[in-house]
Formats: sequence, structure tokens, C-alpha cells
Amino acid sequence: MIPSTNSPGDLLLDNPIWNSLATRHAQFADGVGLARRYRSEIGPLSGVREPSREAFAELAALVADGDLAVLFLKDRGDFPEGWEVVRDGTLVQMVCPERPEEPALAERIGPLGPEDFAEMVALAKLTEPGPFREGTPKLGGFFGIRVDGRLAAMAGQRLSPSGFTEVSAVCTHPGFRGRGFARALVSVVARNVFDAGDVPFLTSFEANAGAIRVYEQVGFAIRRRFELAVVRPPR
Repeated sequence: MIPSTNSPGDLLLDNPIWNSLATRHAQFADGVGLARRYRSEIGPLSGVREPSREAFAELAALVADGDLAVLFLKDRGDFPEGWEVVRDGTLVQMVCPERPEEPALAERIGPLGPEDFAEMVALAKLTEPGPFREGTPKLGGFFGIRVDGRLAAMAGQRLSPSGFTEVSAVCTHPGFRGRGFARALVSVVARNVFDAGDVPFLTSFEANAGAIRVYEQVGFAIRRRFELAVVRPPR
């Protein structure tokens, strides 16, 4: 495991959603006080400066009726009265300290742009790699693999606290699994993050041993754990 240090840069990863929305992704954020949330079309990821009653009250005001908030918390804390926990689970945060090797793959890996957004959303709905909505591709850095013209796999970027960029939306169509697409795409996205001067990191369910094994093969190592909270605020 890569231990947490006291360096300011490293500590940004201890509250990655908040620090992303407070720095590079401020243009995608709703909220300016103790709570911030990605705009609804981007996704439900939300962050609080500290898990206080005041912060959760501000967060509740940012969530539209019928929508959810997704948080990465340090521990399983109690939410204020009226909040409903829809889903939880333990996450691992992984960091890649060295630039991965260029992947060896027969299929071409190419960048994805606005003309691919509809296919990207459809693939994400099928495979459920995590929160992914119509505006998520605007976060950038997406690459995909096509087989006979069909989008078979993709990966891209999500959170971006200063000095770090998250590799995310790693997914492969069920008909094309077992070909090494995920590992190759994670390598390409991570290499681009390094080339931009950042350190790549990613987030996975701790129980997803297969995915973690793929990420370790690329060069990622577990840094710390979070508790996932998918919550619905009181109305």
C-alpha cells in the first residue's frame, strides 16, 4: 500500500471529490460553501469540506428532487435525520506512481469526442462502471476501442484535484471481454495523465478483485479506503 503522507498534494486525495470541485473542476460545480456537487448532467458525485450537519444541509439544497448524491467518506458516519442511504460499500483508492508501459494490443485505441458521446453513454448504461451521464464525457481524456465499427470498450478521466487526475469509466461490452481491452485503456489514459504532469489515480470497489488485479498489472497500488455513500436527501 502507498501510505498517506502529510504533503499538501497528497492530502488532496483524502477528500478527492471536494478538492476536485474546489480546484480544477470548479466550472462544473454547484455550490460555493461547505458542500459542492457536480452539475446534474455531469453526475451525482458530491463533496463536503467536513461531514457536518451544516455541510449536509447545504448539500441537500444542491440535489434536485428525485436525484441522489454520491460521496466518498472516511468512515461510516451517521447522516442527519431524513437522509436515506440507497447504497453503500467499501472503495479502494489506487495511485500509479510510475508511467505505465505502452500497451501491446492489436486493436487500435483512439480518442473519443462529442460525436461518440451517445455510444459512450449507452455503453456505460450497459456495464455500469459508476455514475455516468450525458455530460460526463465533457470531463475529457476518453479513449475507446472499436471492433467492426462498434464501441467495444472505453476509459477516461473524472476527478482532477490539483496535481492528480482520476482514471475512470473503465468498461468493456460483455461481448468483448477477456481481450485485455481494460488494461490497455487504463494504461493509455494513465500515460496521458503522466504526460500532462499529473499523477493518475482511480477508485474501485474493494470487492471487485478482478478489476483491482488489472489495475495492479498496469502499475496502480492501493493507497487508502473510503466508504461509499449513495444518499437521497430529505424533502
